[in-house]
Amino acid sequence: MSIAVAVTLTVCGNLLVIISICHFKQLQTPTNFLLLSLAMSDLLVGVIVMPLYFTMLIDRQRCFSTVYCTIFHVTAFYLTFVSIYNVALIAVDRCFAICYPFQYSMKMTLNATLRLISILWLSSIIYNMVVLYFNGNIPDLRENITCIECAVQFTEIWAIVDCLVIFIVPCLTIMIMYLKIFSVAKNHANKIRCAQKCTKTNNSSVTSERKAAKAIGVLVSVFLLCIVPFYICAFLEAYISNNAVHVAAANALTLMYLNSAINPIIYALFYPWFQRCVKLILTYRIFSAGSSDLNVLATK
Repeated sequence: MSIAVAVTLTVCGNLLVIISICHFKQLQTPTNFLLLSLAMSDLLVGVIVMPLYFTMLIDRQRCFSTVYCTIFHVTAFYLTFVSIYNVALIAVDRCFAICYPFQYSMKMTLNATLRLISILWLSSIIYNMVVLYFNGNIPDLRENITCIECAVQFTEIWAIVDCLVIFIVPCLTIMIMYLKIFSVAKNHANKIRCAQKCTKTNNSSVTSERKAAKAIGVLVSVFLLCIVPFYICAFLEAYISNNAVHVAAANALTLMYLNSAINPIIYALFYPWFQRCVKLILTYRIFSAGSSDLNVLATK
């Protein structure tokens, strides 16, 4: 995948997701709002982070200013935090919905979801500004040095803290939530097989839930496959001064950013509503009167 294709796919794909959820009222659910938040962070990665990162990756001999590096570091750390915790919140949301459906419908309202998303984006900027500032990665921008090494420095304590906050805690949350989801789903499947009185409607409902769980499961699995290698390499790089580890970390970081381009592909492959929305958007039907009320979740 070339750089131009990756950036274009990231921007256009996530923009289509954002337009779909914002325009079609039927898609404005708590879970989809979390997907919207994830798409927003992926879009910003494509607009800001990927061009800056690939410029540094390709032109290694180029001198970068403190302003350039500071914008890259703050934005990259900020959006990484948001993306990881968005996926963790999606896992918690699905677990809550499947394990406690009645409480979920009462407590996980649209307003509650929007508040949760706002807290996530705000806490991300506060946390990352604190981490970068206390590790000396936010210099005085009035002294705009035109040629510096664009690298982040962490003390050993902050490296451990950041690894716990950004990697271990959310990843463990994701895995625990999905283990619980799979356990509950297996129990439900066993009960359905034993009960011979299920109606056709119930069976179709169960099938629909399984498809939705599968789609979210694929999204989360691919996300973990993209971010886990980088954090393993970054942890090794902090304690092992080896060029091979440094190269592996750089490649793993590229994979992590490319996840923002992969997510829209997953939506296109596993979310029929996204396929329908893209057709409506590209054929300009969203500009017709009442288009926001169209049934994009229809099975036929």
